[in-house]
Amino acid sequence: MEKFLVLKSSVLGSHSVTTKLIDRFTEQLSDDTNIIERDLVETPIPQVNGDIAAALAGQDHSLPHQKAAVSLSDQLIDEIKWSDTLIIAAPMYCFTIPSQLKSWFDFIARAGHTYVHTSEGPKGLINNKKAIVVTSRGGIHQNTDRDHVTSYITTVLNFIGIDDIQFVYAEGMTISPEFAQQSLEKASNELFSLLPSKL
Repeated sequence: MEKFLVLKSSVLGSHSVTTKLIDRFTEQLSDDTNIIERDLVETPIPQVNGDIAAALAGQDHSLPHQKAAVSLSDQLIDEIKWSDTLIIAAPMYCFTIPSQLKSWFDFIARAGHTYVHTSEGPKGLINNKKAIVVTSRGGIHQNTDRDHVTSYITTVLNFIGIDDIQFVYAEGMTISPEFAQQSLEKASNELFSLLPSKL
């Protein structure tokens, strides 16, 4: 049975478009035991500072908060390795991802754990995984130079070895209620088309 790691990152709670879409998706999955869900707003990942950066790089983890950071990073990476598919909620805030999601990426991108440096460049160690990214926006930004969500997430996931990535866009959420509803229905249909064939 396919295993899912679900990451929510909207600060809007029950009003979040990405959360609503992902909740509808996961409700169709047959077994809650094959889902790990993390709400990165309700349970935030610490912001990286100098001490944490040193600990995650394996340079120094003697302080209690450094040990805690390494332990959390190990757990987050284990959750990725356990899963077959990552489902990532990535609403656009100021043209990029929420800071809560950025902190998650900071904690899972670790040399020797999710990637290694080689003479031919970095090599990702997280292989044979898929990612579905659900992203909402107030305006229309897909395929423009304003969309740093798509490029950033693609870059980081590719960097750690995940290159099977599908994006679902819910755009124009503030243009008008009619436009938002049409966009939401389109995104929902696209997301449901990605449901595993065997549930």
